[in-house]
Amino acid sequence: MQGRLLLEQAAQLHARELPAPWRAPAPAPAASEPARAIAPVTPPVPAHAPTPESTDSDWPLGRALAQLGGVYVLAENRHGLIVVDMHAAHERIVYERLKRAVAETHGDGQDRALASQPLLIAATFAATPAEVAAAETHADTLQQLGLDVAPLSPGVLAVRAVPAALQGADAAALARSVLADLAEHEASTLVQRARDELLATMACHGAVRASRRLTIEEMNALLRDMERTERADLCNHGRPTWRQVTLRELDTLFLRGR
Repeated sequence: MQGRLLLEQAAQLHARELPAPWRAPAPAPAASEPARAIAPVTPPVPAHAPTPESTDSDWPLGRALAQLGGVYVLAENRHGLIVVDMHAAHERIVYERLKRAVAETHGDGQDRALASQPLLIAATFAATPAEVAAAETHADTLQQLGLDVAPLSPGVLAVRAVPAALQGADAAALARSVLADLAEHEASTLVQRARDELLATMACHGAVRASRRLTIEEMNALLRDMERTERADLCNHGRPTWRQVTLRELDTLFLRGR
């Protein structure tokens, strides 16, 4: 009888339990907002650098838990659940790396090419007359972007080098996309103004593809790269790369505290 009373009292206490007070994180910015680095979720992480004793609770995007549908990375931080669109997030990371590489190669006023990685076996593809013409007309621009694309035979183009930052990309698909962009910009001044668009195209092909299975270590590496990358809360097309679902929101979904 006494044991039954204790169980009833425990159940009553659990029914009255309320979730701890929680502040929702600031929403991801709109595409028109000024570019900024990914901000720590509220309440803010202390301004001082984490100490060697810091745990994963000090990471704004938390620690990886799992992958969902081959598209999303699920992570846990001190505020609840983080959902990351892995392709969109990695696309932004690669894009910012390419932009930094371009800035470094032009830092002294010299017009230098991006570092390229020669392919052991050239990637070939059947090309349209427009693609062949773009490859010949914009050969110098392609080299500036770290691409070596040249005719191999009538109607066939060969890709012999790709940007070093995009070694894992599909060389033929990358070349085709860049050639399509170049075909739309005839004058060199337009090509200069379109450089960011070209880099965005290259970043898209260099980013991890949806449906690729990642290990927990790879997911955590992606989260840490996001935290170090400017504008990491938006992809190159203005879509959000991650969302926070707070513990309070989860409690509401499961009717806790009522």
